[in-house]
Amino acid sequence: MVDKKEIQDVRSEVMAVILNISKSLAKDKLGALFVIADRGRITGNYRPHYPQLQFTGNILSKGMDSVVEKLATLDGAVIFTPDGVLLAYGSRILKSETLLGYGTKHAAAKGITSFDKSATAVLVSEESGWIKVFQKGEIVLETDSVDIEPSTLEKISSFLTNKDMALLASAGIAAAAGFAPAVLIVGGAYMVVKTAGEVISSTFKKEKNR
Repeated sequence: MVDKKEIQDVRSEVMAVILNISKSLAKDKLGALFVIADRGRITGNYRPHYPQLQFTGNILSKGMDSVVEKLATLDGAVIFTPDGVLLAYGSRILKSETLLGYGTKHAAAKGITSFDKSATAVLVSEESGWIKVFQKGEIVLETDSVDIEPSTLEKISSFLTNKDMALLASAGIAAAAGFAPAVLIVGGAYMVVKTAGEVISSTFKKEKNR
């Protein structure tokens, strides 16, 4: 039997690798969209623009981060399962919801995470160089391209995958529990927590009810 904590740790590590790749792309002002979703839920909801090469291993395999960084610069989304298996790249997301004032990547990130409440989309804006994390149709986190300490990145990634408020607080983002957007400087990086709604509040309620 697979240990639940081991699954959570792998999913958190996948998120951390994607955030690191996103920061590298953001530094070069290159746009990208990553979608992390269950294979069964995402199947049929994307369409590749290019013939798909098959890759062995997953995003946690040695050297795959460099490959993924190159694939992310193609037009369309790079899609992974929560445990890091690459499902597709250069793909159009078929579930889309307009986000006023923004383009197709934002619409795809909002749309797929509204459709699949368990999915996460990580968007890198080529215009601003900022990274936005979408869950449940909302932007739950924004950060700039400045690198942060691996331990802090690990806590943030673990919160995004496991919704552990204690981890978020230990990363210096306790202000988010007040349900108002907060601009924080974490290890030299600017981080905007805009989770004034469902994700933070529902997690906070669960913590209180334990």
